[in-house]
Amino acid sequence: MKFKNYLGSIEYDEESETLHGKVLHVRDLITYEAETAKGLKKAFQDSVNDYLETCEAEGIEPNKPYSGSFNVRPGADLHEKLARMASLRGRSMNALVKEALSDFVSKADGV
Repeated sequence: MKFKNYLGSIEYDEESETLHGKVLHVRDLITYEAETAKGLKKAFQDSVNDYLETCEAEGIEPNKPYSGSFNVRPGADLHEKLARMASLRGRSMNALVKEALSDFVSKADGV
């Protein structure tokens, strides 16, 4: 599920016959549960809204699921090749990696 750029998981607990989940890709633990799919969607949205309201009330910055950056460790050989290629093309390594990732994701199925 997705709401306000937050993603939520969906799990089924056979013993209690309930659905539950948590907000993914954030450091804070934000959970929700319900008995129906419709109820779980609402519980997820309510949990995200509660989290954002609590952060605002406490004057803290809420965790963002994606900051727009991440570290890549390609190894020395690939790093050198990328640096050389970027230099020859008059571009930054970041620009080349971003372009390569964009091409890869656009060709991937189910994204």
